[in-house]
Amino acid sequence: MHKTRTLEQKFQVDFHFNVIFTQAVFDIENPLLYKLLVEKKTVSKSKILIAVDSGVINSHPHLKEKIENYFEQYTNIQLQDDIIQIPGGEASKNNESHVNTILERVNHYGIDRHSYIIAVGGGAVLDTVGFAAAIAHRGVRLIRIPTTVLSQNDSGVGVKNGINSFGKKNFTGCFASPYAVINDASFLVTLDDREWRAGIAEAIKVALIKDATFFAWIEKSANALTNRDLSVMNELIYRCADLHMQHIRNSGDPFEQGSSRPLDFGHWAAHKLEQLSNFDVRHGEAVAIGIALDSTYSFLKGHLKEESLLRILDIMVKLGFKLSHHHLTGKVIQGLEEFREHLGGQLTIMLLEAIGSGFEVHTMDTSVVLEAIGYIKKYNTQKLEA
Repeated sequence: MHKTRTLEQKFQVDFHFNVIFTQAVFDIENPLLYKLLVEKKTVSKSKILIAVDSGVINSHPHLKEKIENYFEQYTNIQLQDDIIQIPGGEASKNNESHVNTILERVNHYGIDRHSYIIAVGGGAVLDTVGFAAAIAHRGVRLIRIPTTVLSQNDSGVGVKNGINSFGKKNFTGCFASPYAVINDASFLVTLDDREWRAGIAEAIKVALIKDATFFAWIEKSANALTNRDLSVMNELIYRCADLHMQHIRNSGDPFEQGSSRPLDFGHWAAHKLEQLSNFDVRHGEAVAIGIALDSTYSFLKGHLKEESLLRILDIMVKLGFKLSHHHLTGKVIQGLEEFREHLGGQLTIMLLEAIGSGFEVHTMDTSVVLEAIGYIKKYNTQKLEA
């Protein structure tokens, strides 16, 4: 007779962090960052390691000097070594040597769990540095300073970190809460038009599945957004970030143990399109195409009214998105299987039944996906010829 004994372990851990909106975070007159660094100080001197997106350095040539000057005025926080530069975009996530660079500095300078790593950059650099911070000593305090629209309203305010491995996006990664997030609006003014626009796709995404009123606001604000009105963009970022944080807080599955991932609406095709284009298509641009594809699929399956579909496609075109690409072919369908694997077994895709209301399915009709690709290619051509 076999004896069986079981010890059940169950506990809860509260996670808390603030997303703070400011301007000119590294100006000497702005004490915000300093106050964050010393509010839970348990040692006489807090050690700081900083990694910055090289693209941000190029756009802000005096940034390194400003950072160094900022920390020179405080004797109880200590900047360690030179500022680490990490290449921006997917290049940072496609090479694990950048993670190793951070780990080597953490080891060399004795950065511990009472120290801080500050990541300044776009979403890919935040993912890379965040992953290194999470696995060093099982977690060094991380402060994110996102510098793009997409990272300020979406990826930078979440709990995901990771890099690409085996040719798959975010294959290696973890869930880890940042210590704080600082959205500095002054970084947005140097973004090129593609980067400015790309982040709006994530706002459209969350509005479509959660908030019809927000979607209507985006429609109303389209001209201001395309004309780079910073105050309107800041409002978009704030509302989008708030909806993302509400979902993470209230979903009951913040670390995505299940297969339901509503915030990945449009992403199964987007991830594959990025890969097929060798990341020539930026994430936000790919998400816009993925949203168009899944919205059209929703219409063709009889879930979404065509009037609502055309509102979705029209606003994205008005904002400057291209809804087709030469890599948008049947090969994109391979992304469904990769997405299923990424979810952990069961395929779960978010579709639309109305603007502001999403629902989930566990199968996709590939013939209808191909029909949807044809629909949006025809729509895109008509808009270009108009």
